[in-house]
Amino acid sequence: MDGFVVGVFLFAAFAGGFASGLAGFAMGFIVSAFWLHILTPIQTTVLISGYSLWTQGYGVWKLRKALTWRNVAPFIAGGALGVPIGAVLLTYIDPAYMRGGVGLLLVIYGLYGLVQPSFKPLRAGTGADSSAGFLNGILCGMTGLPGFIITVWCQLRGWSKDVQRSIFQPVMLAASAMTAVSLGLGGAVTAEVVKLYLLGLPAMLAGLWIGFKLYGKLDDAAFRKVLLVLLLLSGIGLIAAQTWPLIRAGTG
Repeated sequence: MDGFVVGVFLFAAFAGGFASGLAGFAMGFIVSAFWLHILTPIQTTVLISGYSLWTQGYGVWKLRKALTWRNVAPFIAGGALGVPIGAVLLTYIDPAYMRGGVGLLLVIYGLYGLVQPSFKPLRAGTGADSSAGFLNGILCGMTGLPGFIITVWCQLRGWSKDVQRSIFQPVMLAASAMTAVSLGLGGAVTAEVVKLYLLGLPAMLAGLWIGFKLYGKLDDAAFRKVLLVLLLLSGIGLIAAQTWPLIRAGTG
């Protein structure tokens, strides 16, 4: 890597950590927008999974007083059932189309939430929470996206910002851990990836720390807007990630 590429790599690591500290998710999409231009897809995936253990683990630790495992358990149990099903479906459905479809839904949801900010919180029970976790697990198994369904679901439930993060961050931590183990067993963790991981870790942790500092200054309404904006940007990023190869092929 030359100096410019290293700078891009470190900036993306910092920005991804910052987003995760501020909102609890979206690191993967922010870093992918940069890293996929300078790293291979498998390197990017391994790094995201490895860093997610820090971002989600730190979030769970910081919000441990708001965490109630009784509330989290249905989501994790549903996700544990959904992930292997999603992995099986991956052999039949092109994940690129799935990511593009999810991106479109996120754009629609984000725009609607920003234009129509007031909504009545959704009433649901344990069965519905488990179903949301199950669908989240299927999507994670198919696309490697561990938290968008669960994040949107927590928004729809109308919970406070701490309750939301105390639920979707443990769920994403569990999904990230399963992904990291799978990648490790699959031989994707190479010496080069380890070097990149150690290089970007300080920048990512610095961004994570600063993001969490700013999170403490947000009220529930501001936090909801931040989530909606990040969901919107993530949806745009997903769509762009699928159209970019087509554009590059057409101009090549």
